[in-house]
Amino acid sequence: MNLYLGVDFGTSGARVVVIDDFGEIQNEGNYAFETPILARGMLTGWKTALFTLIKQIPQKRRQEIRAIAVDGTSSTVLLCDAIGQPIDEPLMYNDGRGVELMEILKTIAPSNHTVLNATSSLTKLLWFIQNSRFKTLNSYFLHQADWLAFLLHGQLGISDYHNALKLGYDVESLCYPQWIENLKIPVHLPKIVAPSTPIAELLPNIAHQLGLQTNCLVCAGTTDSIAAFLATGARSPGEAVTSLGSTLVLKLLSSTPINDARFGIYSHRLGDLWLVGGASNTGGLVLRHFFSDAELEELSGQIEANHESPLDYYPLLKPGERFPINDPHLLPRVEPKPAESVNFLHGLLESIARIEARGYQLLQQLGATPITGVYTSGGGAKNSTWTTIRGRHLQVPILPSAHSAAAYGTALLARQGYNKKFSRLSLETK
Repeated sequence: MNLYLGVDFGTSGARVVVIDDFGEIQNEGNYAFETPILARGMLTGWKTALFTLIKQIPQKRRQEIRAIAVDGTSSTVLLCDAIGQPIDEPLMYNDGRGVELMEILKTIAPSNHTVLNATSSLTKLLWFIQNSRFKTLNSYFLHQADWLAFLLHGQLGISDYHNALKLGYDVESLCYPQWIENLKIPVHLPKIVAPSTPIAELLPNIAHQLGLQTNCLVCAGTTDSIAAFLATGARSPGEAVTSLGSTLVLKLLSSTPINDARFGIYSHRLGDLWLVGGASNTGGLVLRHFFSDAELEELSGQIEANHESPLDYYPLLKPGERFPINDPHLLPRVEPKPAESVNFLHGLLESIARIEARGYQLLQQLGATPITGVYTSGGGAKNSTWTTIRGRHLQVPILPSAHSAAAYGTALLARQGYNKKFSRLSLETK
């Protein structure tokens, strides 16, 4: 049996899904990160999670894995030396310390570009260049998924065009634009390939350590939110996916791309179509700040979901928002707080649903394909009360997802990459 492994790195943990040639799940595993995560312990934690999850797959299944792909959180980045050792602590997806460089960036990048955001990969790269203790041409700038894949295949400096979008890579022309080339950046930018592209076989010592076949392929991955989109089964223009994870991420499959930095909107390439969307800093992390999982389940069952809450919040854990409002200084709004916890939770769920609806309305106003239905991924997809509330605001069908785990979408990329390689080999031998 041929099996394919997808590895998903989110904000609160990592997950693996193993599928067969028919897309049936053969194995799953989860790894929760310790909280709070100390920055300097992140990389050790990532490696431990990756290797632990693979080793937990039954040995017989591991021997049947033909390809692996990894996804990571968008714009989580790090700087490495010439042998792939991290030089500084990584900067997470929501790290806004680059806000101090926004005025400089506006003189570099075209107006209204995706990178004009305090948390973009390029903003973080410029911060590294100004603040890192080691920034020569022997250093490499990598995304989280790039580094994790490097641990498996040993090829330094390769990324996919989903992760590279916020680095400034031109996904329409499939090259770095001239204005990036003109910067003469004093570190190696990653070579960019399409998601699912076969990169290399596993390093022999890694294959032995993890109990995998040495000819197992490692393929280019993607971001966690795009992996979640792929897992749902959404395929047609007008279909959208809302990821209700630690943050709120909207993706609408559109025939035309939309890029508008004023609102934190960007478009990922997906074959001949475009994933248009944005990511808000609101979401599950805010809910878990106020409630335990058990409380969320219990209180959600007490909410009258068909009645709108009068509370109008903008739930954030700290100042700063990306989409549908792009304002690094936007203040959280979670007051007034009612005496009854159930009313407070109702207000939070209602307010996040309003932000979601506002995001989709904005995408369509700017020219994206009109929305026809919304799939849901992430932990929030399990909350039926929230689904009802969201349905009131979205006014389109909320569709059942084929699969909710981002790791499933990444496993699909691994299968696609394996099939690409061996289809090509078959053609070459004819």
